[in-house]
Amino acid sequence: MTSDLATPSRHTLPEDLFAILIGTMLVSLGVVLYAEATLTTGSTAGLALLLQYGTGIPFGWLFFAINLPFYVLALLRMGWPFAIKTFIGVGLVSYFTANIPLWLDISSIQPLFAALLGGGLIGLGILSLARHKASVGGINILALYLQDNFGIRAGYFQLGVDAVILIAAFFVLPVDRVIYSILGALVLNMIIATNHKPGRYVGFS
Repeated sequence: MTSDLATPSRHTLPEDLFAILIGTMLVSLGVVLYAEATLTTGSTAGLALLLQYGTGIPFGWLFFAINLPFYVLALLRMGWPFAIKTFIGVGLVSYFTANIPLWLDISSIQPLFAALLGGGLIGLGILSLARHKASVGGINILALYLQDNFGIRAGYFQLGVDAVILIAAFFVLPVDRVIYSILGALVLNMIIATNHKPGRYVGFS
């Protein structure tokens, strides 16, 4: 007799939608903490934060625009379901990051605390999305594609890309804020690297 535990079951549509909602809220709250402490992170979110600091354009608009080219990769390499869920995820992050400051008043936050908590929240949010075959766009799409197809660990690949973005941050932010941002990026990527491994999670969409 075959055990039911040996056979992975599909995520239902309500499960996918709930995971995307919770995941994007976690990511968005982490980004808001970063913005309040003038920190940055990797991938397209980090690039959007740096551009926001330099131009004053709201993060949500920048984040949505930067991710537009990556929808093509999501569609061609990961399929329509992933591309649609990623489009929804990016849209929700853009929406939540614009509105969380209206719902939550953060008058003061210590940068180290913001870096560690923000990195943890973003990492958990990305993990929630990845386990339901979704993402928040950008380099994360490429990282998940390389992991699913070539066995390259998504967290480690993303860590390398993030390093480049964080080096660029030295030209925009004070040195101490970049150091805090690096610590947050380490927390974020270690969460993904230690939890999102091929074969560890049997649910699928």
